[in-house]
Amino acid sequence: MTEKRAVVLLSGGLDSTTVLAIARSEGYVPYALSFRYGQRHSVELEAARRVAEVQGVARHVVADIDLRVFGGSALTDDIDVPHHESADDLGEEIPVTYVPARNTVFLSFALAWAETLGASDVFIGVNALDYSGYPDCRPEYISAFEQMANLATKAGVEGRQHLRIHAPLIELTKAQIIQQGLALGVDYSLTHSCYEPDAAGHACGTCASCLLRSRGFAEIGMEDPALASSAEPVV
Repeated sequence: MTEKRAVVLLSGGLDSTTVLAIARSEGYVPYALSFRYGQRHSVELEAARRVAEVQGVARHVVADIDLRVFGGSALTDDIDVPHHESADDLGEEIPVTYVPARNTVFLSFALAWAETLGASDVFIGVNALDYSGYPDCRPEYISAFEQMANLATKAGVEGRQHLRIHAPLIELTKAQIIQQGLALGVDYSLTHSCYEPDAAGHACGTCASCLLRSRGFAEIGMEDPALASSAEPVV
């Protein structure tokens, strides 16, 4: 039987780690794709490596692209990462941690790898509920990219590939995402989501990513393992 391959975008964070577990549970052989794109929180790549190893991916590729040449984001430029006391303080405007066109860039790489693998499935951990207002995390964006992707490759034009972009978390709250991951055996202590960790890799606890994540754990009566101990680096 031909194996059912899928490219899974893996940042090493909570959402992408959950999506990797979902892809495996649905019978896909996962090929994990991470990016070293000039992000200030590059410690996440060590988390991605550990997650990929524990979940047993067929291959884990880290692609090097430097989005610092464009800047325009607190994650890739000399712009301060915002910090807040509570997730309730997060506004509805698109925050400065938005990286211009990042998911479009990442999905384009995934599309290219999927074609060479003979895969028709790409998984991404975008979320349109408990998220920070990013435009490339919305259902209409994912739908539009999928339509474009099926016009963009030789395999698609020749009818050998009909690419599907899977975004299984897109309509879930952070708490629901965590519950689904726990049911699939995800070890969230291996993950890293912080936008501005310290030199030892500890999560700050006050950036938007940390706050949304910790609120999700709190809603199901758990403590976020990323913040459970300040003595150990969260990688």
